[in-house]
Amino acid sequence: MQKVALVVGIVFLLVGIAGFVPGLTSGDLGGAGHHSMAMLLGIFQVSVLHNIVHLLFGVVGLLAANRATGSRMYLVIGGVVYFVLWVYGLITAGTVSGANFVPLNWADNWLHLVLAIGMVALGVVFPRERRRPVGA
Repeated sequence: MQKVALVVGIVFLLVGIAGFVPGLTSGDLGGAGHHSMAMLLGIFQVSVLHNIVHLLFGVVGLLAANRATGSRMYLVIGGVVYFVLWVYGLITAGTVSGANFVPLNWADNWLHLVLAIGMVALGVVFPRERRRPVGA
């Protein structure tokens, strides 16, 4: 379980960093909102805020990976957060509205649904590590 949380955390860190790398990100990178026209890999709309959220999510994953319980909570709660973000994206994706402050497009939105399902599934289904008796 802890290795899974560690890998997920590292992936989020890499995505957060990639969002700031010219060449991986094209267009004008804005602070927040639909005004940011930056596209990560030409697909996902990103902003400074969006990248920082990925970086923070990655750091939390690395910290949670220290304990099995923390890892499970990170995956399940993180998955729920991404489900909420998916619902939010259904309302705001592609809109020119102040409500689209993250910003999100349809590619982001569907990725968030996949992340939500995947993270919750990993947190719930992945087997718990068995404890061995001392001296065994």
